[in-house]
Amino acid sequence: MSSPNPTPLDLTLDGGALTARLVDFPSVSGDEQALADAVEVALRGHPHLTVDRYGNNVVARTDLGRAERVVLAGHLDTVPIADNLPSYVEGDLLYGCGTSDMKSGVAVALRLAATLTEPNRDLTYVFYDCEEVEAHRNGLGHLARDRPAWLAADFAVLMEPSEATVEGGCQGTLRAQVRLTGVRAHSARSWLGDNAIHRAAEALTRLATYEPRRVEIDGLEYREGLNAVRIDGGVAGNVIPDECVITVNFRFAPDRSEADAEKHVREVFDGFELTVTDFAPGALPGLSQPAAKAFLAATGGRARAKFGWTDVARFSALGIPAVNYGPGDPNFAHKRDEHCSLAAIAETEDRLRAWLTS
Repeated sequence: MSSPNPTPLDLTLDGGALTARLVDFPSVSGDEQALADAVEVALRGHPHLTVDRYGNNVVARTDLGRAERVVLAGHLDTVPIADNLPSYVEGDLLYGCGTSDMKSGVAVALRLAATLTEPNRDLTYVFYDCEEVEAHRNGLGHLARDRPAWLAADFAVLMEPSEATVEGGCQGTLRAQVRLTGVRAHSARSWLGDNAIHRAAEALTRLATYEPRRVEIDGLEYREGLNAVRIDGGVAGNVIPDECVITVNFRFAPDRSEADAEKHVREVFDGFELTVTDFAPGALPGLSQPAAKAFLAATGGRARAKFGWTDVARFSALGIPAVNYGPGDPNFAHKRDEHCSLAAIAETEDRLRAWLTS
């Protein structure tokens, strides 16, 4: 439910100024209500939009009877603030929590929502919560599950940071635990035990010598990776440990299914006890689709693979081709010195506006 008097957002501000306003509106994951309230009120002020809300997810649509519908989507939440508010500008760069990931993209979408009264495609704008935390809290996932009709479209653009370059699809991710067991003993009589940490050496060697695959899909090269991201073991300073657990993360190209990815990891660790603990499928780039081709041409004709997982995978699961395209620099997402180029914000808006009006 909206608060009675939400702080207003002025959607007539230019993209950079609106981004700064959004950044100075703290919205760490789980605390997005005030910003969702402000977004809802601002969008309801435009009669060409139909506005709906579900939780802290706000959806606005045009209904002009166009032959094609496009979704522009962005999450409202940020990672925890790291002494990087309020925002400030140095030269062409706007600094602050969420500038890159992804309030600059949200600002572009809000500007377009407010000003495009007669677009050449019907548009659905989706602003959602809890993207930066556990998948079961993700607002776009809640909409896909409970309000799928609100997301119906022919093509989707996720305004994730991509330096104003189309990033196609996304990698899948799988996490698993490799468990080594031994026999506990007093370290002064180690020959009576079997050190589980020492047994990890072979598993770590397999990781260190692993050669990741590179695969080309729709002209984009995806690079896979299989890495140890955590190791746990040890009982006390005078005890031979009887258990060691290595957590591994497999980032895989979107041509692999869940079953294929798990099969591959199990083959790498053949002979070891392995338990899959987390999985999210990737998304194919879909750049061969007519809408994607038109979008790519309108935004400069450059595309690259998306390294990492994004919510384009959720659109892909709904049968909607989707790409990542936003002004932020992904290399500065979540950092203390997170920032975004003001020129990139303007460029992204101009390109999207041209695509949606030409």
